[in-house]
Amino acid sequence: MKLSEWLQKGKQFSYRGHNIFYRDEGQGEVLLLIHGFPTACWDWHKLWPGLTEGYRVVCLDMIGFGFSDKPRKYNYSIFDQADLHQAFLAHLGISQVHILAHDYGDTVAQELLARFQDGQSNVPGENAFVINSLCLLNGGLFPETHRPLLLQKLLLSPVGKLISYLSNEKTVRKKLNGILAPDKQLSNEEWQDFWTLIKHNRGQEISYKLIRYMQERKINRERWVGALTRASVPVRLINGSLDPISGVHMVTRYFELMPETAVDVVALDEVGHYPQVEDPEAVLKAYLAFIPNEIMNRSPSMV
Repeated sequence: MKLSEWLQKGKQFSYRGHNIFYRDEGQGEVLLLIHGFPTACWDWHKLWPGLTEGYRVVCLDMIGFGFSDKPRKYNYSIFDQADLHQAFLAHLGISQVHILAHDYGDTVAQELLARFQDGQSNVPGENAFVINSLCLLNGGLFPETHRPLLLQKLLLSPVGKLISYLSNEKTVRKKLNGILAPDKQLSNEEWQDFWTLIKHNRGQEISYKLIRYMQERKINRERWVGALTRASVPVRLINGSLDPISGVHMVTRYFELMPETAVDVVALDEVGHYPQVEDPEAVLKAYLAFIPNEIMNRSPSMV
């Protein structure tokens, strides 16, 4: 699927006066996909045909990302992105979901999980929702194991605004390829799609605002890590081991903190930070094998 076709088949809804791009396709139980930083829900396009065969799959470009609005004067936060997803589900009349998330999206999913387990909704006038299962790809689940790139550190520093304005296609491509497996670098066409999404509405200029999620992870560690370690739903981690940001070292910490009976990890040894882009077939196979009812009745394993 080409990016132009992805855009053409999308829809929009309004969130706090801003236009949000989303996709909704397929039938069956609802699967909510949550993308990472600094890209968009296009990250999932290689999995899309396989997932929509058995699920109603919904996803959006979070505010500040992709084809959604990117307001300059806006308080971007994980809590607000979670509010956005709840408003999105309410807009579609959805009350129960399975979640598959990646990177920044993992943290949004952790906040949604915390709300679900508390039986609360932060969106006025909306009821609590049900999460049936949670599957996570590479992301900063634990602040103590997150190894940000130098570019990310600079964006978070006092010169972050300047770095955002100076970011260009060459430097961003180099950093993105640096977190992929050596033999799974982006082709020119793939990179152009990613860059189109990043620069849409001059999105690269607000990177210093979006990157504040790294601070939020530290401040809210107890809430978000606690939601994961006390999860009342089946959880699977699919992890690209070669990821320098949240690869095998993060999985080690995952085994230390998660209850033994809840550990379910699929390690992709030759994959980096973007498993769904680098090896979509392996991710699709691992996800489709993640059947919650069976997981609840079998011993956890390292696949």
